[in-house]
Amino acid sequence: MKCDSNGRYIDPNTPPPPLFERSSDDWGPYGSRLRFETAEFIFREAEMSASKIDKLCYLWGCSSSGGQPPFLDHKELYKTIDATELGDVRWNSFKLKFNGERPADNIPPWMDEPYEYWFRDPLSLVENILSNSEFHGEFDYGPYRDFTTGDSKRRFEHFMSGDWAWSQADAIARDPSTHGATFVPIILGSDKTTVSVATGQNDYWPVYLSVGNIHNNVRRAHRNGVELLAFLAIPKAAKKYTDDPTFWRFKKQLFHVAMSKILGSLKGCMTVPRVMKCPDGHFHRVICGIGPYIADYLEQVLISGIVQNWCGRCTASPDDLDAGGPTRTAQLMRALIEELQASATWDEWGIDANVVPFTEDFPRADIYQLLAPDILHQLIKGGFKDHLVEWVGKYLELVYGKAGAKERLADIDRRIAAAPPFPGLRRFPDGRGFSQWTGDDSKALMKGHVPTEIVQTFHAFLEFCYIVRQNVITEDTLSDLKTALDRFHQHREIFRDVGVRVDGFSLPRQHSLVHYGALIRLFGAPNGLCTSITESKHITAVKKPWRRSSKHNALGQILRTNQRLTQLAAARADYEARGMLPLETSRTTQGLNDGEDEDERAGIVDERPVLAHSDVKLARCHARGRARSVPALAVELGIPKLSRLIGQFLYEQLHRETVSSPTHPRRLPVFTGPLKVFHSATATFVSPSDPSGIGSMRREMIRAIPTWHRGPARYDTIFVSTDDTANGMLSMEVARVLSFFSFVYTNGYSYPCALIHWFDRIADEPDELTGMWMVKPSFIEDGTKHLSVIHVDSIIRNAHLLPIFGQERVPPYINAHNSLDIYRSFYVNRFADHHAFELAS
Repeated sequence: MKCDSNGRYIDPNTPPPPLFERSSDDWGPYGSRLRFETAEFIFREAEMSASKIDKLCYLWGCSSSGGQPPFLDHKELYKTIDATELGDVRWNSFKLKFNGERPADNIPPWMDEPYEYWFRDPLSLVENILSNSEFHGEFDYGPYRDFTTGDSKRRFEHFMSGDWAWSQADAIARDPSTHGATFVPIILGSDKTTVSVATGQNDYWPVYLSVGNIHNNVRRAHRNGVELLAFLAIPKAAKKYTDDPTFWRFKKQLFHVAMSKILGSLKGCMTVPRVMKCPDGHFHRVICGIGPYIADYLEQVLISGIVQNWCGRCTASPDDLDAGGPTRTAQLMRALIEELQASATWDEWGIDANVVPFTEDFPRADIYQLLAPDILHQLIKGGFKDHLVEWVGKYLELVYGKAGAKERLADIDRRIAAAPPFPGLRRFPDGRGFSQWTGDDSKALMKGHVPTEIVQTFHAFLEFCYIVRQNVITEDTLSDLKTALDRFHQHREIFRDVGVRVDGFSLPRQHSLVHYGALIRLFGAPNGLCTSITESKHITAVKKPWRRSSKHNALGQILRTNQRLTQLAAARADYEARGMLPLETSRTTQGLNDGEDEDERAGIVDERPVLAHSDVKLARCHARGRARSVPALAVELGIPKLSRLIGQFLYEQLHRETVSSPTHPRRLPVFTGPLKVFHSATATFVSPSDPSGIGSMRREMIRAIPTWHRGPARYDTIFVSTDDTANGMLSMEVARVLSFFSFVYTNGYSYPCALIHWFDRIADEPDELTGMWMVKPSFIEDGTKHLSVIHVDSIIRNAHLLPIFGQERVPPYINAHNSLDIYRSFYVNRFADHHAFELAS
């Protein structure tokens, strides 16, 4: 409920108070727009070191005809940013050391070592996030339950659509002193295994903070919705002490004591409402609560105080995890620790009685309920790469011996190398090695080398992974998820039968799949709670600041860099809200320059979606040295009937209502004017389940170029919309682009076109074994290619085709550049990315 600055509730229709106390020309410490944008460019975008900043300022001053550059040197630049009041949350530190019982002599050095922790006030970080007007419209002020239209089935999407937030808000509403308050869940995350930072003699690993109210797409795109909270010390000891039980207990409890101290400022706000300004410009009485913790399995062991190889969510025995067990709760664990010996809690319940989780210091917090799902480590790195891929390698060795397995893996490598290029998939001309397989290519590439049951195992597992990654999950989706999991459990038995997994499948990360249905109901779609978010944030918060540092005592420089980045971001948001700067967008939806590198402009798009499906545009500049007329292009492409194809296209464009009518004979227009050929087009589309910007948009290149990077030609395959009344693959056809061109017809209209070669579906349903549709190049009765000219508006995006290799080995002369020309049947790879998975169903 809305309130005034004193916490008194107001009429819901009351307009928000004035946003700004300063004038629209007040640039604060920067003084002008030029100085702010220069500071932002140098520090945030170019990420210059101090020495390079000094050089730039010197050269700027020398070339300014006696004028002064915006900043004299890096010191003035840093001082100006530091003077920015908005977003200024300073770093603090404290030290902890061992205070337990010590031996009489030979005291281990680690017992005397102080461990330093750096952190920013979490309450201030939460206030900064909530006051950011950029989040207006993408911020939920209360939990909700969403239902599909017509059938009243639940839909789970953003965090506040889950049952956990609902139950927390219920508890808050029952207390008269907090009734009507806005509940703000505090989401925490870290990844100790990959993000430690060595600084001098100490190692640190970062912890991040977000709030559950912002939408999943905002959290994935960051946009100041994920903040660096702390750097935790990693205690080290001499090798002879590393297996000392006392040292291990100390390391575990040190984490929890530190986290409790770091989060201490939030505790008061968990029982007494605090007035905060929110993205809608209004004040709200806020009650915070510890929310999910994003972490991989090994870190979940630390966070929850369980014994390794046990499950943090249930009490299933590590010898048979999939048999299940009662749900873990903090209340149950406290009772067991109180009643049983420490050895019994360890052996029989998987609890380390010496560890007190930090959540015990905060109201309404149950760590066992707050362990978030982790698609990246549990599914992709765990279930897929560490389990299934490794098992296939062992299977091949068991059946064919090491030499035979090596030969088959070499053929799989050649299949990988022969797969046509596709945006977002790294190209490996010589293969990638078995350990580098990804889910997008595994099933089709294995076929012919492993039994059908193994292919079915991969199919079921990947179905589960792609379903669970969807942006919106419904009751029907949950049913599909359960079906995929059941199929996976059924088909994986092949690995037990052939002797690869004689001891079964009691593996914590694989066991975690059984909890995903419940976790989705609790927390919404899992793609909003994944370690990929913290790993991505780590690049901007740790890796890049470390690279620009002097490497000497780097932690202090990393802390200051993050503080300055936060201040710049807050300043920009303020200037945008006051109309002093246009809203920042990374790219427009215009096409790329011909020849511009694919990685330069493709990928994540930080724009709000203004399109229903996709938007395709030709490159901004036409190709030089290419044909400029229809006859010349027909000769260049070797397609004598190009003029007729253009005439058919024009007839359909000019006679949309009568094109199918037998009462209107087709008299094709003739185009004789000039045209322009393009080597590429860009497709921009909404893809919330893939890495995308704040508007859930991505952009990719479509190529039709006779020589790619001074090598062979590249002619991409695409999805073409052909039937708006159908769904999935039945609404589209697959085609290969042979040329992009545009021309202006006599009616004055410009027509951006693509010359395409159609593909036909081999069957009316997907292949049962792989779950993928199969297509083949289309030819007409005289044996020539089935070609058409289409408007680029009918193109949806790239399609990835994988050759159907069969039993034959891949000859060495076949590669990614010619496989589309040599093979005669292909799988439509719906596992290329999550958008393709949803499209090609």
